[in-house]
Amino acid sequence: MKALIVVDMQNDFIDGALGTPEAEAIVSNVKAKIEEYRKDSNAVIFTRDTHSDNYMETQEGRKLPVPHCIEGSDGWQIRAELQQEESLIIDKPTFGSYELVDSLRELDEETPLEAIVLVGLCTDICVISNAIMVKAAFLEIPVMVDASCCAGVTPASHDNALDAMAMCQIEIIGR
Repeated sequence: MKALIVVDMQNDFIDGALGTPEAEAIVSNVKAKIEEYRKDSNAVIFTRDTHSDNYMETQEGRKLPVPHCIEGSDGWQIRAELQQEESLIIDKPTFGSYELVDSLRELDEETPLEAIVLVGLCTDICVISNAIMVKAAFLEIPVMVDASCCAGVTPASHDNALDAMAMCQIEIIGR
């Protein structure tokens, strides 16, 4: 079995508070990737950036003073057309998620994972953070990032993040 990790495909990162044209452009690619994985009975796990009303008082809020992904808001919601039904959704308060790694370990114990693929937003923040954590936890399972299903804060930072992940033996596909 393979696992597809859909990182933070939330309204605020697509066309909301921190949205970009590049993020909007990958939605259909991500949707197709999810459909492909579901058709082949692979696991699909979503992460959801999750902040509270006191976001601006947090360290992240002081460094990125744009309220976003406030739990319960429309911007916090995963893009509706991405069919998250029947998928595990992991709410994460920061860039990377130990809960994601633990969930992948449980999956791997039930049915050994052949590969783990990450897609989503933002390549240069949450995708790279989770990809590095997953690679460190699963040394012998191929970890991949599909560049055609990712977007960064800027096109240049997207490319820099892809290069950095490739240096860490994360395979970059779809580039």
